[in-house]
Amino acid sequence: MYGFYGRYLNIDLGKKNYSIETINDDICKTYLGGKGLASYLLYELNPPGVDPLSAENTLIFATGPLGGSTIWGSCRYGVYTKSPLTGFFAESYSGGRTPDAIDATGFDAIVIQGRCDEPAVLTVHPEGVDFHSAGELWGKETYGVEDAINERFAREEYRKKGALVIGPAAENLVRFGCIKNDYWRSAGRTGAGTVMGSKKVKGILFTGNRKRPQADEAAVKAFSKNFMAEFKDHAAANAYRTLGTPMLVKMTNTAGAFPNRYWTKGTMDNWENISAEALIEKMDPTPHACGKCFMACGQLGTVKEGRRAGLKIEGPEYETIYAFGGLCLIDSIEEIAYLNDVCDRLGMDTITAGNLCAFAIEAARRGKIDYKIDYGNVDAIDDLLHNIAGREDIGDVLAQGIKHAAKEWDLEDIAVHVKGMEPAGYDPRKLKGMGLAYATSDRGACHLRATFYKPELAGMIPPEQIEGKAELFLEFEDRLTIFDTLVLCRFYRDFYLWNVLEDVIHKVTGLDAGEKALKEKARAIATRIRRFNLREGMQAKDERLTKALHQPLTDTGQVITEEELEIMLKEYYQLQGWDETGQPIS
Repeated sequence: MYGFYGRYLNIDLGKKNYSIETINDDICKTYLGGKGLASYLLYELNPPGVDPLSAENTLIFATGPLGGSTIWGSCRYGVYTKSPLTGFFAESYSGGRTPDAIDATGFDAIVIQGRCDEPAVLTVHPEGVDFHSAGELWGKETYGVEDAINERFAREEYRKKGALVIGPAAENLVRFGCIKNDYWRSAGRTGAGTVMGSKKVKGILFTGNRKRPQADEAAVKAFSKNFMAEFKDHAAANAYRTLGTPMLVKMTNTAGAFPNRYWTKGTMDNWENISAEALIEKMDPTPHACGKCFMACGQLGTVKEGRRAGLKIEGPEYETIYAFGGLCLIDSIEEIAYLNDVCDRLGMDTITAGNLCAFAIEAARRGKIDYKIDYGNVDAIDDLLHNIAGREDIGDVLAQGIKHAAKEWDLEDIAVHVKGMEPAGYDPRKLKGMGLAYATSDRGACHLRATFYKPELAGMIPPEQIEGKAELFLEFEDRLTIFDTLVLCRFYRDFYLWNVLEDVIHKVTGLDAGEKALKEKARAIATRIRRFNLREGMQAKDERLTKALHQPLTDTGQVITEEELEIMLKEYYQLQGWDETGQPIS
């Protein structure tokens, strides 16, 4: 079938063997690739109620039917498993250059089961997988490990190669360990890297020369050429290229939706010091792009002055700035860049890490823990990050996630999360649609499944509107679910509208899938993942905001009430075709 390899690689780590399995055409047509295919495989392969850190938990890497093509924004991969952070469905995505190498192995998905007897590195290639001892790489930080794996374990007969690696945090089973590639790219959220660590896999080198068959290759190339000509100089593309995601610091502060002082305020003093403009002034970055991308949103720069002078990093991105700058009140872009680098080297999700550091600050200020840390204290936060990665002192408590730490320190009333995962940098008390987004996301409090901050900040719908909001929210969520099956970058959302997606899918796969059919696919995927989460114990209370997020912001008084959230949830469930409690009807 066009657009698909029609096979997946099934790796058994314990037995050190593998099999190449066929994927039925009907599965490809129904679920496409990426998130759709992986949700199908995870539901079928994972034993119900499995411990996320057990050998039986399945880890899946997948690209989509656009992988390896000339389609702009398609150089991405997804990773899927049961989350050690939330206990529910986990998905995370990353770009860079490595995703093209993953796709070149010639599999629609790579499924990893079991656990190695000793730390290992895998080389995945079109004929299967090779197993290598990780040796002295175990325990090492991410950058050097990535270089070593690319140098040592490549197969000469294949041109494309790229490595995914974990750091010490995931090895030590910190529940929000991430997977790194291309130095600064991360499959960051939900702890997929920790699952990789639990399986004693330090890294995976992907190498190959395969290419997906396309229904009309000439038409795909022509589409890509015309697409770039139309959108390369679009205002949105220029904004990402010149300012990157840090441009959101100004936007969210202006809107009163920038979370700071651990989720108690919506505007931050001295926010200008951590803005996109500050990053440009202090680090002189240049645009840095993933493969097949004209957005080039990554800001690759070097700190020019001060105690972090010489530090080279792509970033920090907005979410890292909010987590350390906003929540921890660090008003120096250079220091945030440094903490970003610490997390990258140790292999930790910066959003969860920053949230937990701010939570620890509140715990210390309230006398719940005896630990010297406070807002703005960069060195103490740096020490805490290393303690978390090494499971030392209070770091061992925080390494187990916000739900565990809140219960341990009797601070559940102030803890901010949904399903055990902390929200991103958009306060739902101002951007109320983000309250619905955080509550309903299948992976926990997520901003990316619908990116609903975009229509609320852009004025497409009033942020304070409650009734009728779920309809526009689901419109965004459905389309971006299809993005995750293809697998496409979120920042192309203004360009790949329904009619464009329909056209691209037809040119690549030959499938005739209009807007209605694509929405049906998206909702079928959402329902399958909901059934997975319900099977794993998800209850109605898990799709609610924590008590702290229903408290008014101390600076603006903005609030989202439980009643407002219930109205949006009820409408959302109805539109999905579920009952009033969120249970699938058929």
